[in-house]
Amino acid sequence: MNKQLYWWLGALGLGVVLGLLHAGWVDSVCGFLATVYTRLFQFLAVPTVALAVMTTLISFGKQKSTRTIFVHTITYTLLTTLVAALVGLCLYLVIAPQNLPPEMLKSAGTAPAGGLSFYDHVISVIPNNIVQPFLSGNVLSILLIAIAVGVALAWMKESEGKKVVVKGIEGLQELFFMLIRALIWTLPLGIAAFAEQLVGQLNGGVFLGSLGKYAAVILAGNAIQFFVVLPLFLLVRGIHPIKVFKAMSPAVVMALFTKSSAATLPVTLSSAEERLGVNPKVSRFVLPICTTINMNGCAAFILVSSLFVMQNGGMMPGIGSMLLWVLVSVISAVGNAGVPMGCFFLTVSLITGIGAPVEVIGLILPIYTLIDMVETAENVWSDSCVCAMTDKDFEKQ
Repeated sequence: MNKQLYWWLGALGLGVVLGLLHAGWVDSVCGFLATVYTRLFQFLAVPTVALAVMTTLISFGKQKSTRTIFVHTITYTLLTTLVAALVGLCLYLVIAPQNLPPEMLKSAGTAPAGGLSFYDHVISVIPNNIVQPFLSGNVLSILLIAIAVGVALAWMKESEGKKVVVKGIEGLQELFFMLIRALIWTLPLGIAAFAEQLVGQLNGGVFLGSLGKYAAVILAGNAIQFFVVLPLFLLVRGIHPIKVFKAMSPAVVMALFTKSSAATLPVTLSSAEERLGVNPKVSRFVLPICTTINMNGCAAFILVSSLFVMQNGGMMPGIGSMLLWVLVSVISAVGNAGVPMGCFFLTVSLITGIGAPVEVIGLILPIYTLIDMVETAENVWSDSCVCAMTDKDFEKQ
């Protein structure tokens, strides 16, 4: 595993060098490779989510431990997400970003359309057929289907038909894990491409200016959650944070570049089981669930961005309303899908619903790539921490 990590670090360095060259043909090739790897991980992530949840529920669906693992997962998820939002609120009040210049607001373009209302977002999770969720990559819908199938198979009476279905599901899971291992073996090529794209975007982007304090709130909040809050959760549970981070670093790095916790799920599962030594019964149940509901970075982004937009629209809420928005951010983050820019469009939906000037969030787009990368890495790190804490609880019981 150390040799593999050296390869990954070498690929990262190569990507930085290629990005600094800023050659057109290099950008095109790396853009193509990055797109290919993102699509391949998304392809593997969807069935991995469904199969992991189903096999886990089938294997011990009738046991009391299933309920215990689920309760612990939800508890840790809500606690970490709530703290992330509160950290974002405190930093927003301390750093106090100023309003954007009037001329900047006048020249602002309209933010991308396509966001659903939160009600429609929740309704869209309820599947109306078994095929569409898999075609659209709706992870929450797939999770609902997988839970229903897993619980049904767990409670079915033993029969030849049940054995055939269970064997088929287990065989498919082994097949996809083999595909995952093969893809991870070629991953240095993808890391080099992702790193080149990032450096190229930072070279050509404008980060300083009126949005500086806003970005500082977001990034500082993610850093505090990543390096302080989540390690404290681990320490309280008697787990060494550095040990967990070393084991889960491949998943965190992958999340940084793919900007998708769902696409990173195969690497997260592999790292948890093979490097951290988490019980597969725990990891294959906790991590798919956390991928869809444990969004620490998204909660902070929704809260800070909503406050920033409302402030620029002359709608700045009081402390009581801010605390209400903390709860809205937590609930919204739990309902967000782990895909690139999913948090951005969900935020657009929320601020549109309250009549805030949605065009302001369009100004965030030039720096959103960096924010999205950091948030996703934090989300996967939080998933890893929740998994490690739940695994320790499971061992004790």
